[in-house]
Amino acid sequence: MLSNRSLNTPISFNHFLEVELRVGTIIDVKPFDEARKPAYKLWVDFGSFGIKKSSAQITVNYTLDELIGKQIIGVINFEPKQIAGFISEFLVTGFEDTRGNIVLAQPQCKVPDGGKLL
Repeated sequence: MLSNRSLNTPISFNHFLEVELRVGTIIDVKPFDEARKPAYKLWVDFGSFGIKKSSAQITVNYTLDELIGKQIIGVINFEPKQIAGFISEFLVTGFEDTRGNIVLAQPQCKVPDGGKLL
């Protein structure tokens, strides 16, 4: 999904730095049966930023069990958003695969929770 912003419209580096893209470890995951599209509820440890929760439509490429302990990248400074009675506290980041299903954005190796994407 493309934003309304043109890909040719640059933003400043300082604007980019305002986005808190942080790494965290998934510590709990549950099915999100109330969601309109298949999704999971995630609880992620972002180190000194605490444990935050979010929902993610990643049920096609990931099982509940394989997500525990995985590190992911999230935007932790968006306003909380209510999704089907669940408060999402951060945005899970990922990419669409060739079938349009989400693949999580992850560091290539273990890094400290709470680290900022630079």
